Amino acid sequence: MSQCNSIKPQESNGSLSYLHQDKMQWRDTANKRYNKADKENTTLLIGGLTILQDKLMMASLQSLGEKYIALPNPDFDSFRKGKIYGNRGQCNPTYFTVGNLVKYLQDLRAETGMSSQEIVDKYAYVTAGGCGPCRFGMYITEYRKALKDAGFDGFRVFSFQHNEGIFQAEDGEGESLKFSPMFFITLIKAVIIGDIINLLTYKMRPYEVVKGATDEAVAECYEIIADAFKEHRNLTYAMYKCRKVLEKVDLDRLQPKAKVMIMGEFWAAMTEGEGNYNLHRFLESEGAECIPQPIINRLMLTIWEAEYIDNKVADLEVDESVKRFDFTHAKGKLNMALARVAIKFYFNLYAKAIGLNDYDVPDIEKLSKLSRVYYPLDAEGGEGHLEVAHLLESIKHKLAHLVISVKPFGCMPSSAVSDGIQPLITARYPSANFLSIETSGEGAANFYSRVQMALFKAKQAAKEEFDVLKIPEHIPARVNDYKFQPRHGATGTAARLVESIS
Repeated sequence: MSQCNSIKPQESNGSLSYLHQDKMQWRDTANKRYNKADKENTTLLIGGLTILQDKLMMASLQSLGEKYIALPNPDFDSFRKGKIYGNRGQCNPTYFTVGNLVKYLQDLRAETGMSSQEIVDKYAYVTAGGCGPCRFGMYITEYRKALKDAGFDGFRVFSFQHNEGIFQAEDGEGESLKFSPMFFITLIKAVIIGDIINLLTYKMRPYEVVKGATDEAVAECYEIIADAFKEHRNLTYAMYKCRKVLEKVDLDRLQPKAKVMIMGEFWAAMTEGEGNYNLHRFLESEGAECIPQPIINRLMLTIWEAEYIDNKVADLEVDESVKRFDFTHAKGKLNMALARVAIKFYFNLYAKAIGLNDYDVPDIEKLSKLSRVYYPLDAEGGEGHLEVAHLLESIKHKLAHLVISVKPFGCMPSSAVSDGIQPLITARYPSANFLSIETSGEGAANFYSRVQMALFKAKQAAKEEFDVLKIPEHIPARVNDYKFQPRHGATGTAARLVESIS
């Protein structure tokens, strides 16, 4: 519970005016009841992942007969509104995501002529929640506080806990939106497909002959997948149809480009917009190939964390007289195992159909063994041990010329914990090219400057790696086929391709 500001911002005719009010204690309120009648008359808003995945989630959930709309990608105006209506000291993703919701509702009110109360009655927002050593656990309260100050008092914000699996019960009063297993299964399929297409997009776009051809192909793929969801057609066949679309994109892959792995805090590393200063597009414009961290990594980490805690509890010494078979506990372990197997199965199935051949679902247990020398596995929060593990994996398996860890300003799990460990790793592995960088909404010039300095070294390494190779006189056509993805060899794509055909 925090104290509200005595100055309340209000927008009028596009400009801000301030009304002085008496200080008062902020008190969070629960959502009003959500029953069958509400379900029929309420449109649920979603968002917060990559642009493609937000749109695929909308299509997939609409296929269940629900009214879901994906919010637009957050922009700097979203950040500005988050600053206006949000508390001070929040992290960058909060300002962008909270402000984006406020901006959408204000635009909706202006465009449709609906009153604020009509919007409150007819719309609600669904987001992920959670806890841990960061400000993520306060997002829901922050949404409600900002919405109230923006004139949408009582707007419903529902959350599912990212660390409680897919079987999350509705409370006894029926005041929460119930998320069924089918909701999560459909959602995860959309996320997996989005991950696969995004991974291919970043492999192809830096080498496209015609600028914009990859984005056009991906837009066509979205229509194919969205139609398959809505019409309940086979998703594997839809992914195969996308393969035929992507094959038409002309590529020139024998260009030495620096490979840059982007990791860090979940939202800052994943978003594709002004929330991270358009980092992926900026790197591509500077002559780099990006390696994003797909959202499936976060799903697998969530399952691993649940199993890790479960195993620790099982190892506790218990009086033999009270030991008994716990059906609920056994069911939970089975659900986690099934979830892990199902995610891997569908990822591999869809990846094979579209032609992503060199990416495996991460083995979080293997990564934990790699990082546990440096990172205490009991330290939960954020991406856990993955940031340390990804840097070590990149060094040992020559995955990238540069590793960038991007996070909000003052992100405790990433800045205070992971970044505190990384200097030890870079000291032991001097060849590592690692950059830790924070986002705050402003400060793009400093951000880009630091990225360019680190990228200069990475580009030199990529060029040197390529120049020492002898280019064959005859270049097979498969070199420029995106489905030809050698798994081992040099770090850069061009050098690895040359090695594979020599």
